[in-house]
Amino acid sequence: MLAGVNPTRMELQRLKKRLILALRGHKLLKDKRDELMRRLLEIIEEVKTLRLSIENEFQSILEGFMLASALTGPNQTEQALLLINKKVFISVSEKNIMSVKVPVFEKEVSGEIINYGFLNTTGELDLSLIKFEKFLEALLKLAEKEKTVNLLANEVEETRRRVNALEYRLIPEIEETIKYITMKLSETERSNTVRLMKVKDIVRSH
Repeated sequence: MLAGVNPTRMELQRLKKRLILALRGHKLLKDKRDELMRRLLEIIEEVKTLRLSIENEFQSILEGFMLASALTGPNQTEQALLLINKKVFISVSEKNIMSVKVPVFEKEVSGEIINYGFLNTTGELDLSLIKFEKFLEALLKLAEKEKTVNLLANEVEETRRRVNALEYRLIPEIEETIKYITMKLSETERSNTVRLMKVKDIVRSH
């Protein structure tokens, strides 16, 4: 029961309105929690698929670099890689998912990833660098989705706590208090009725 409550009709009306708001808020929060969970599970599946693809692609890129190094020698491969002047800048903006601000990563690219002569290099090195360029984009997408998963999971947990607080604490307390006030008012009304009847009996006897 709520503490410090006066058993009056005005308080009873106030609590009934508060109960309606609490029940409405509880439903809205449950709906939000369910939708957040649905979105979260969808993105988790995307992350699993993307992570597996990235791991496989990274292994393929490493094998390509190792093959290029074996064919032309590590020094020649290193010299070719030092000539790369491609730069990637990451900008971060936000989008809204169910009132949760999640990041959107965008890359700004300048320069070329293949900036060396082809005389002393191999096709394996070219292919590995092209793959690596695409790999960076996938890696950026994965980072964006993993951060989104983290933020949505936190919001799901916070919403779950709020739903539980309403469902198991506030709403039962309001309902119990309403029952208590209703009982007290009924007792008062019965007492007043008995007192009134006694007064009438006294008046009649005189």
